[in-house]
Amino acid sequence: MAAQQDFGQDLGIAIVGYGKIARDKHEGAIAVTPGLRLAAVVDPAACHAMLPSYRTMAEMLASQPDVGAVALCQPPRYRAQSVVAALDAALHVFCEKPPGLDPAEVDRWGDVSAANGLTLFTAWHSREGAAVESAHSWLARTRARKIAITWKEDVRRWHPGQAWIWAEDGFGVFDPGINALSILTALVPGPIMVREAKLQRPENCAAPIAALLAMESATGFAISADFDFRQTGPQSWDIAIEADAGRLLLSNGGNTLAIDGAEQDCGAEREYARLYARFVDLIEQGACDVDARPLKLVCDATAIAQVTVVEPFYD
Repeated sequence: MAAQQDFGQDLGIAIVGYGKIARDKHEGAIAVTPGLRLAAVVDPAACHAMLPSYRTMAEMLASQPDVGAVALCQPPRYRAQSVVAALDAALHVFCEKPPGLDPAEVDRWGDVSAANGLTLFTAWHSREGAAVESAHSWLARTRARKIAITWKEDVRRWHPGQAWIWAEDGFGVFDPGINALSILTALVPGPIMVREAKLQRPENCAAPIAALLAMESATGFAISADFDFRQTGPQSWDIAIEADAGRLLLSNGGNTLAIDGAEQDCGAEREYARLYARFVDLIEQGACDVDARPLKLVCDATAIAQVTVVEPFYD
């Protein structure tokens, strides 16, 4: 069973996987979240300048009983082992996206967490974009006719030297693309079906560099997605919605909103700060927030995809 949390003290949390996303996003967000303190990092190849650093979770657990939670930020291929180890140690778990490789397995982790009074949070950071809630409210008052996702970025800019992303279980262009799917599943109620998928895979990589998806909502309107890792210059993270009430454009990864061309004031971007505040709330409530739907869409797409081999990719 979970250890009792003293809510008069900050909960010690360890970052597992101290790479680019952990340094750029997680560390700062933890620092500004009431109720949390960064207690340690775990990474086989990286150390923190000021905090205890360990090569494995086992080393950390043996040395620091003050750690009550972990933020799992390592590549998804290592996620299952880390989640199981954390739950066995009665730790609360914050999962960076994607939460795992198998949506059914992610759901099982949620069941185990809930049964043992632990919090598991599958943290889809793009859902916390400044404009996502406003987009959801607008769409809830009308009827969507069509959704078109364009999610294109320069992999050399955002994932430099990250060879893991090109491995068979590294997701390739679906690593950023799943962010769009996380917003989509937050906006559109009911199941979404993948009807067709076309992937482009570099001949020297196991994961795709581009993807075209044709999907359908439960009410029958068409949803398209165009993902590409080769876009230089301005980057595109857009979701365009045509509805009875007009046209909505959610851009900048969910942080900018325009309705019929008029930009709306949605405030500043605070994705990770909002995620960690949510994590603390879940722990205090003794609750979990587990959603594998974006991951399931990726798995569904890859299962039926037509794959075209393209020129090699070199970082």
